[in-house]
Amino acid sequence: MTSSLFSPIFTKTLAATLLVSIAAAANADQRIATFDLGSLDTLDALGASEQVVGLPKQSLPDYLSAYSGDAYTDLGGLKNPDFEAIADSEPSLILYTGRQSDWETELAEIAPLLNTRLQGDNYLASFDENVRQIASHIDAEAHAEEALEALHADIEAQREALSNAPRTLVVTHNGGNLMLNQHPVVHDVLGVAALEMPDSVTSETRGTRTFTPLSPDAIAEIAPDVVLVIDRSAAIGDEPANAEALAQALDDAGANTKLVLLTPALWYLSGGGLQSLKLQIDEVVNAL
Repeated sequence: MTSSLFSPIFTKTLAATLLVSIAAAANADQRIATFDLGSLDTLDALGASEQVVGLPKQSLPDYLSAYSGDAYTDLGGLKNPDFEAIADSEPSLILYTGRQSDWETELAEIAPLLNTRLQGDNYLASFDENVRQIASHIDAEAHAEEALEALHADIEAQREALSNAPRTLVVTHNGGNLMLNQHPVVHDVLGVAALEMPDSVTSETRGTRTFTPLSPDAIAEIAPDVVLVIDRSAAIGDEPANAEALAQALDDAGANTKLVLLTPALWYLSGGGLQSLKLQIDEVVNAL
């Protein structure tokens, strides 16, 4: 039996190879506008900085300050996109989260969208899926798997180190008020036990969101050994928490606790990235 260079098997193999090559070339040419700073963080970690064309510069954390340069278009605010600037950057893909959900229709008219919001009850599984999804758009799957493997090894080591962690309470500071924050990096990823709330602590529902205000007296009753503070006000450019005054208020209420202010932008704006998750883990480990 004679064989042909253009046999069905060879033709299918050639076609598959060409499709992979075309997809890889398309991914290499991807022009990405991102409103998700966690995704920007991941793109940076995966070596795709040259494929980023725009981002909201006013909210950049220090470790991503390289993206404040003229090579990248300023896309406006996290909740106030500059549609003209987005269009001018000529993206082939726009990454967004719930903060931009009201603008999905307008954004989709400019370029295809990818929602990179971490969803579901399993934070780490959602995080992994998000990294892989981003990597698939820039032909960096192998790099992503290596990064995830190293990150998971570090998480396991730190979970072991924190197996006897002190009683830890996470709160959000906003405009002088404190609210309970059951942060998944602390409680789910690192396995630090969440503290039980006393009957005196009640929650409030505003729209579809639920908040649990915490007064210094309530924190004293909860009796944490450590209070980790995520300062939303500082992250968005408002009046930051006064650490000295807050420590004094807790002391006056009888709370014998260590107060640690976490890096605001890292925890409120750029979480969910390959770099930010590692930085968050390191901050918690150092605090505890």
